[in-house]
Amino acid sequence: MALSLYKEGIAGGRLSSEQYAENFSDLHPPLDHHEALVEADRCYFCYDAPCMNACPTAIDIPMFIREIATGNPLGSAKTIFDQNILGGMCARVCPTETLCEEACVRETAEGKPVQIGRLQRYATDVAMEEGKQFYSRAASTGRKIAVVGAGPAGLAAAHRLARYGHDVTVLEARPKSGGLNEYGIAAYKSTDAFAQSEVDYVTAIGGITIENGKALGRDYQLADLVKAYDAVFLGMGLGGVNALRADGEDADGVANAVDFISELRQASDLAGLPVGRRVVVIGGGMTAIDAAVQSKLLGAEEVTICYRRGQEHMNASEFEQDLASANGVTIRHWMQPKRVIAEGGKVSGIELEYTVLDGERLKGTGETLTLAADQVFKAIGQSFVPAALNGSGAAIELEGGRIKVDGEGRTSMAKVWAGGDCVIDGREDLTVSAVAAGRDAAESIHRVLMG
Repeated sequence: MALSLYKEGIAGGRLSSEQYAENFSDLHPPLDHHEALVEADRCYFCYDAPCMNACPTAIDIPMFIREIATGNPLGSAKTIFDQNILGGMCARVCPTETLCEEACVRETAEGKPVQIGRLQRYATDVAMEEGKQFYSRAASTGRKIAVVGAGPAGLAAAHRLARYGHDVTVLEARPKSGGLNEYGIAAYKSTDAFAQSEVDYVTAIGGITIENGKALGRDYQLADLVKAYDAVFLGMGLGGVNALRADGEDADGVANAVDFISELRQASDLAGLPVGRRVVVIGGGMTAIDAAVQSKLLGAEEVTICYRRGQEHMNASEFEQDLASANGVTIRHWMQPKRVIAEGGKVSGIELEYTVLDGERLKGTGETLTLAADQVFKAIGQSFVPAALNGSGAAIELEGGRIKVDGEGRTSMAKVWAGGDCVIDGREDLTVSAVAAGRDAAESIHRVLMG
């Protein structure tokens, strides 16, 4: 739902323009040349590279860090882009603290890993700022591939296919390309319209046409794509938002956290974005943290995250939880929403029930707590909307509510591959995992098309 301006608490313009600028500045400022050399020198260049094994795209991390250390940032960027063409964004938004940096030997020995993410950003920023393209498009194969969705999976697939000389048409439902990189990431993690700069960098290889405002099921059918193209890659992500399953959740003031983040990302003036004085966020993942922290940065006085399980069960990393706490967000565990309290149709509070684990099963205790709130955000996960397949559900097998694929990203429908958040493939729902899925599916498509 669109966020409304209320007289009773929900309003914009709580802070000065200078405060907004400071609050939404870069979370991790880029390393300068000297800082990058000093940090790169901390790497042990391990022969078995546990950091590389922890990277979903298997970037050769010791190699790219050594190239930085020897004064070759462009060579470092190529090493990164060989495996992850969206390495610039991943350097900004990846939970490196639970991936490569957690596996770093220095983390084990000293509790202070090499700052792999910031080094990756340093190298990729140099290449992108210089407009350095490392790949030329192969001679045209005459094959045409349709990619549904211009998010991380779709862009990674499109770039790899274009490198092989295939003609790629990307169909994106939204006005801008980038998917979650453009619409779903906290504004302080990706500043200065970087998502669009990366889209331009990826498509500069040539052979990729992006058509925005084209939604599957509304503007075209999957069956049409299968007939018109030699292959189809589905990378449209998740379109649904899970319900609270609480009474009164349709009250004015209850909104989806992903919509709030999207609106904030696209806002030209943060002062015009309404936020409550007392905000409650339901959920325990990265989206919940992003919504809560940004509510605080917009001027909310009290922000509380409520999660139905314990701290150790939260999908948000310890770093993200600490970030929320550092910004004045209260995180409460072992409570689930029971009833949204409304006055005059507008949220005035939320009733929550305490929970406990009974073996493997979570259950309510019957004891409740009421928190005052004028705004409630739902951040309890997204779901795939199979209706987008336009009646093709019978032909494309689903599993766990998402598209079922094999080890190469092939669906049960001939000529159709899928990857990213819309599939069940054992990967985590992360930008870097979506990039890996798109890249790997593109390799499979190429092998099939070229026999």
